[in-house]
This record gives sequence, structure tokens and C-alpha cells, in this order.
Amino acid sequence: MDDGGPRAFEDLTLAAVAARHGVSTPSLYKHVDSLADLRREVAVESVRHFTRALSEATVGRAGADAVVALAEGLRAYAEASPARYLAAQQAGDPDDPADAALVEASGAALAVTMNALRGYDFPADVAIDAVRVFRSAIHGFVLLELEGGFGLARDLDTSFAALVTMLVRGLEELAGERG
Repeated sequence: MDDGGPRAFEDLTLAAVAARHGVSTPSLYKHVDSLADLRREVAVESVRHFTRALSEATVGRAGADAVVALAEGLRAYAEASPARYLAAQQAGDPDDPADAALVEASGAALAVTMNALRGYDFPADVAIDAVRVFRSAIHGFVLLELEGGFGLARDLDTSFAALVTMLVRGLEELAGERG
């Protein structure tokens, strides 16, 4: 997937994996039951890889410093491994036993984000809102960037810094509202 660009996860097929490894497609069924299983396993490994990268970016940081590090770490990961980044966005079904590993891995990724926001001392329900807002804003920027969706001449790093500043200020405002 790393060689296939941002849409490699979306384009993942058993035939492509078999061809890449010089084996027949039926021989893959010794290792996975279906394309859905293959995609799930790739998503799990991608989420774990993503989580490690975000953990490394945020370790020892708190407050705005943690939020900035998380945003920059997320963007850097997406730029370095776009297909893995997109695979890591897959949500597992907590009611489906086949998704148990994906749900667990996703929980670890969520914990990294929650830890980065810990300094704002949000109550549990507000913390969910904060995570969703943060994730949506950064993911939207990253996705547009990966797909070449920014055509204006302004430097993307400057625009990204503006987004992160706005998020930090919004998180601070949200924390202040509950006080």
C-alpha cells in the first residue's frame, strides 16, 4: 500500500496483493477469509502504526503544546504514509466479533488524542465533542492536502498553522465555558 498513493487502501484487492507477492489469488485464502478480512487486518495494523506515531509526537506534552504536537504529528503521518493514514480511519463495529482487534486498536488511538486534550480538563461528554472537532478539522485539511484540493498560492504550512491556532483557541474557549 505504501507505494500506491493515498487511494491504495481503497484500491486494495486480493488479486493485487497476490500479484505483488508472486502468488496465486487462491493461495491468499490460506491467510485471510475474504477481501473484507484483508482490509480489516490492514486497517488494524495501520491504526497501530498511526497510534505509535501520534504517541511519539505527543509524549511529555500538555495543553496547547500537546494539541499542536498531535496536529503536526497527524499531518506528518498522513504525508509520509497516506494510504495507511486513510486505512487508519476505518471504524470497527463494536458489536461485530470480527472487528474486535480494530475496535481495540482504535481505542488506543483515541486514548492518545484524549491524553493530548487532558490538560483542558473537559468533562467526558465535552471531551468527546473536543475530540470530534479536532479530528474533523485536521482530517479535513489533511485530506484536501493529500488530494491536491488547495489551489491558492498561499503556503500550506501557514494555513495549517492558522487552523491549529484556531483549534487551540477554540479548545481554550470550550474549557473556559465550563468554568
